[in-house]
Amino acid sequence: MLRPAEQDAGSASSLSRGLALLDLFTSPDQVLSISELARRSGVPKSTTHRLVLDLIAWGALERGPGGISLGVRLFELGSLVPSSNTLRELALPFAHNLNEVTKLTSNIAIREGSEVLYIEKITTRTLKVPHSRVGGRARMHATALGKAILAFSDKDFVDSVLGGTLLQQTEKTITDPAKLRTELSRVRQERVAYDVEESRLGLFCVSAPVFNGQGGPVAGAISVTGATELAIAKRYAPAVLATAMALSTAIGSAKRPPRRNAS
Repeated sequence: MLRPAEQDAGSASSLSRGLALLDLFTSPDQVLSISELARRSGVPKSTTHRLVLDLIAWGALERGPGGISLGVRLFELGSLVPSSNTLRELALPFAHNLNEVTKLTSNIAIREGSEVLYIEKITTRTLKVPHSRVGGRARMHATALGKAILAFSDKDFVDSVLGGTLLQQTEKTITDPAKLRTELSRVRQERVAYDVEESRLGLFCVSAPVFNGQGGPVAGAISVTGATELAIAKRYAPAVLATAMALSTAIGSAKRPPRRNAS
């Protein structure tokens, strides 16, 4: 018979393995077999099968004719996350407007750990951006969204990101910490960040930070993505910056308590 401590350890192990299986799904419509889940996770197939059944029973996974996919329970829980959900609701009309004005894909992202997390993406018919998706993550140093957030983050966080591994996603990704600090200094002055083929060849991104009210801490960033060339990217900077400033003001207004009528 297992002792209580051993039972707790077994439960923790099962929980971590179950979460690891969920982490193997990288897109909403992805379908994987139990054999593929076992192979990718390194968990024995019999254990994977048991964990998948538990996750299906709870609603985190669903079984279809082609295999296993993510379940709606995860979407339901995700919609309850307060910080990202509030920002998304406020930012959505601004992102739609930016998409209509620029005819480019617009994105909204927040900081999640040492990465950026996409919480909304408004696509355009003329330009598909397959490397980003709602719920997807990206590296801070290789994206305009990340640099816009990083430039206005606290010093300890910036030091931890720049002191970590700066992977080179393309030949144009900046991986030198000194050059990145110079870039972040420019972003703080201009309040606009650029990614010209740094995260993906053939694409640029223009981003501006969004604050919790004017003068408040950075809440996230908004951007547009299009075809390559810095000169073209700079044309969209005023629209992105104006949108970010308006959104910051809207967030600040939403946080203020309503005025009381004088009695």
